[in-house]
Amino acid sequence: MITGHVFVACSLDGFIARSDHGLDWLSHPGTEDEEHGYEDFLAGIDGIVMGSASYRKVRSFPEWPYDKPVVVLSESLRPEDIPEDLHDRLRLSRARPVRLMETLEAEGWRNVYVDGGAVIQSFLRAGLISEMTITHVPVLIGSGRRLFGALEEDIPFDLMETRSFRSGLVSTRYRLRPKA
Repeated sequence: MITGHVFVACSLDGFIARSDHGLDWLSHPGTEDEEHGYEDFLAGIDGIVMGSASYRKVRSFPEWPYDKPVVVLSESLRPEDIPEDLHDRLRLSRARPVRLMETLEAEGWRNVYVDGGAVIQSFLRAGLISEMTITHVPVLIGSGRRLFGALEEDIPFDLMETRSFRSGLVSTRYRLRPKA
């Protein structure tokens, strides 16, 4: 069965990016030599689903950071917007979360890294996130893009693990609580 997984950093006040999608606040002193579990997380993932805003931000990095296949959910991007060097590793989709996960499962995907605020929120609302690792960075940025949005009902999670680091980062892993 296919499952969605989140691995995301947020500020103490609950933002995952500035309003302009800026991530400069993630450069927190003392984290350079710390292993926060991201590489281990990625090792267990079959591919990544992200929104167009996340894709545009990642494209601004000096190098493409993923060696896993990526699906970008977007109503605005067109195939010609994808650089040729990414054609074999990235595809666009307009599918809704449930339909996309059905397609990915049929292709053999089992563990999907879900990234980007709006995409995470839509997958949560659709009941497609089974586990979340949220790393709080000890900084308040005041405004920006929230990790979570409005929900129609509570979504209960169970605490699996909490790790604190010398730098002050705190990483917490949650698993969706099975329905009784």
